Amino acid sequence: MTRTVMCRKYNEELPGLERPPYPGAKGRDIFDHISAQAWGDWLKHQTLLINEKRLNMMNAEDRKYLSGEMDKFFSGEDYAKADGYVPPAQ
Repeated sequence: MTRTVMCRKYNEELPGLERPPYPGAKGRDIFDHISAQAWGDWLKHQTLLINEKRLNMMNAEDRKYLSGEMDKFFSGEDYAKADGYVPPAQ
């Protein structure tokens, strides 16, 4: 049976992650409150931000920026978008 969580991003009961995606308290919070769907959506958006904003994951400031955007993404705050990005038509 699939584990479900009350997803903070989508405000509904959805299937959860299989394991915490990060070590420590932040990973546990994501595991307990973020659905697998929301996590997948974040990974896509994170990739878009890294590529479009040319973030370097070896740079501590870029990692800190991305972590802050992840928090905003999951909490429903206004988060960074890639400038000029137009998603492909469905």
